[in-house]
Amino acid sequence: MSLILLITLAFKQDVPPQLQLFLLIGQSNMAGRGVPEAEDQQTNPHIWMLTKELSWVPARDPMHFDKPAVIGVGPGFSFAKRLAETYPEMNIGLIPCAVGGSGIDVWKPGAYYEPTQSHPYDDALRRAKKALENGQLAGFIWHQGESDSEPEKAIVYEEKLAELVQRFRKDLNAPHVPFVVGTLGDFVVNRDPEAKIVNEALQQATKHIPNSYCVVSEGLTDKGDSTHFDTHSARILGQRYADVFIHKKLITSKP
Repeated sequence: MSLILLITLAFKQDVPPQLQLFLLIGQSNMAGRGVPEAEDQQTNPHIWMLTKELSWVPARDPMHFDKPAVIGVGPGFSFAKRLAETYPEMNIGLIPCAVGGSGIDVWKPGAYYEPTQSHPYDDALRRAKKALENGQLAGFIWHQGESDSEPEKAIVYEEKLAELVQRFRKDLNAPHVPFVVGTLGDFVVNRDPEAKIVNEALQQATKHIPNSYCVVSEGLTDKGDSTHFDTHSARILGQRYADVFIHKKLITSKP
């Protein structure tokens, strides 16, 4: 056996046979735009991510691939780390599907998003179905709405979000899987008054959509562009998402 093959086998990690899967969906603040630091590169043997090529690798930031020139730290990895700390025997599979700049209208079947030359909803479904070969869906986490912070779009956001949740659950045969959303940052609301309407819609929608919850991003800071969470805030946001699953006891399956 060659030395190269021995080294390859030594570093090869087998994907756990049963992952608790989480779909990471939305736009750029879910994809992540924070600057990666050393801790964002440190892998955890219980946390995996599905690559663009549909293979499993140990998770690290950046994990999304929507806009390669600007991807960075989002809430997904810190979300999984918090869960892993609480449930040390659980193996977690993250399915990155967020698309920067995407409005809620392109998160439906057949919708094409020109800036990334992708079909956000169809791509997410395809990736989720592939991931399901290695586990079961345990949750959706959604952060989106900056692109819908316009007068005509904000007033119908709640209705469209409810349709989106129902559609994802139906298409993935996941009628009771928790769906957790997050409000837009204070800095977005300060810039776009309609973002306050979107935030109200996010909070109101979860009051009538079964098994849905809203994480508040109050107090988090941007990276200086009034649009994207900085690295530290992206991590905190992820922990807030995880805390919903932990405190509401939404992880019902055995590890």
